[in-house]
Amino acid sequence: MPLPQAPLLRNLLRFCLAGIAGAAISTAQAASSAGSADTAAPARASIKAAALYQQHCAACHGEQRLGAMGPALLPESLSRLRKPEALRVIRDGRAATQMMGYAEQLKPEEIAALADWIYTPVTPAPTWTDADIQASRIETAGWRSWPATPQWKADPMNLFVVVEAGDHHISLLDGDKLEVIHRFPSRFALHGGPKFTLDGRYVFFGSRDGWITKLDLWNLKTVAEVRAGINMRNIAVSGDGNWVMAANYLPHNVVLFDSDLKLSKTYEARTLDGTKSSRASAVYDATPRNSFVVALKDIPELWEISYDPKAAPIYDGLVHDYKMGEGIAKPGYLGVRRTPLEEPLDDFFFSQDYAYALGASRPHADGSPSGQVVNLDVRRKIATLPIAGMPHLGSGITFDYQGTRVLASPNLKDGVISVIDMKNWRLVKDIATPGPGFFMRSHENTPYAWTDSMMSPAAKNQLSIIDKRTLEIVHSIKGPPGQTLAHIEFTQDGKHALASLWEDDGALIVYDAATFKEVKRLPMRKPVGKYNVFNKVTRSEGTSH
Repeated sequence: MPLPQAPLLRNLLRFCLAGIAGAAISTAQAASSAGSADTAAPARASIKAAALYQQHCAACHGEQRLGAMGPALLPESLSRLRKPEALRVIRDGRAATQMMGYAEQLKPEEIAALADWIYTPVTPAPTWTDADIQASRIETAGWRSWPATPQWKADPMNLFVVVEAGDHHISLLDGDKLEVIHRFPSRFALHGGPKFTLDGRYVFFGSRDGWITKLDLWNLKTVAEVRAGINMRNIAVSGDGNWVMAANYLPHNVVLFDSDLKLSKTYEARTLDGTKSSRASAVYDATPRNSFVVALKDIPELWEISYDPKAAPIYDGLVHDYKMGEGIAKPGYLGVRRTPLEEPLDDFFFSQDYAYALGASRPHADGSPSGQVVNLDVRRKIATLPIAGMPHLGSGITFDYQGTRVLASPNLKDGVISVIDMKNWRLVKDIATPGPGFFMRSHENTPYAWTDSMMSPAAKNQLSIIDKRTLEIVHSIKGPPGQTLAHIEFTQDGKHALASLWEDDGALIVYDAATFKEVKRLPMRKPVGKYNVFNKVTRSEGTSH
């Protein structure tokens, strides 16, 4: 199928392809900075890497490495890239992209020095202002006149958006026929999962280096793009479809846009007294509350920002001291309502009624549980989740078990699924798995929950299937040895479970959710995630929201 017809998408493609080059460069440096066994480091020290960068990279990635057509080349935005792969791409180039190989132009030590350079922090630290955000915005002319019906034949609510990281593309999958209906290039290193409007027409993507893309799924064209920051964690879209919020690591802020990606407001991620700033570790929409909820990585606070025009006023601090201005109300609409915590949260998810935020902080040195239960109405922590290790609560799910609601969370450190009673916050059971996992998924119409062990070198090719009625593993699926099998997502009706063979020459594997038999296999380039429109917009209990 042809690519979307818009200058914006052509620019998007150039950015993506050039970005692969920068990604490769960055990976190169990751390996060279990684070890004491790097005997070539002294030889590279005399090479003028900054001059090499200006000569070969600045045109695409910006003079200050903040990105242009290509992504930002900064340590903060290159953490996911591996150095050996980067060195290979710098040397040999990448097929079907604009990234040429530099083996004939640069010596091996120059390539390594260039990679070292882009992993060196920029001093002073780069900034990204409101003016930068506004100047970055691009809009496709005439998009408001596009047809208001899907220009393809499939159920628009049973559509999957599949992120292929191998060559930075998006595939759209018909969830009924289990066939790809379209494929197009994406920005570099998408992260945090796409977010949909309630009608399923528009989807928003966020990239690690700060770009937000709004795509019209019905017309297969990009509406607008804007760069919210330099290193972005994730985005959220309000339940009414009117707002988009971005959480940034760099700069330290959260940024609010209207639905057309026009800047509305920037919130500095700072303490109330302004003395300390923080990276924003996550933002999620709480539709029943008409608000965004934001976790801060370096400050023990949870923020709630209401987009309800009738939101109650906000009182910061103690109301009794008028001299400190603490009794003066701030507007509740689009204002920051702060919940003080004992320690910062890295990530979180909501209870099904959105009364609670369930999150985890950094692992404790003594091994004690780090999970927190925060009552969003009372605005305080009410319990500690009895989960040791590194619970990945952002991928947790909830379901009914023996008359009570429970949450189940994978663990990034230990091979265990922890099941917690959501009435008393006590441990119901620890379910041993072959190794630490990242994702857990289920669906209302299936009695089974699926989880991976992708953080385990020995078991990353295994999926474990848990019976939600007995909390026992009833089946195991093994992929090719040494390869990664992860991230289950269900079709709208819950009859099929789709898994990612997370390799460059990987595949989307479709299983019968009742028999666990493989139904179909679709070749794809490292399909890191797949997202069903219906399950997302209805806030299915079996998937992340």
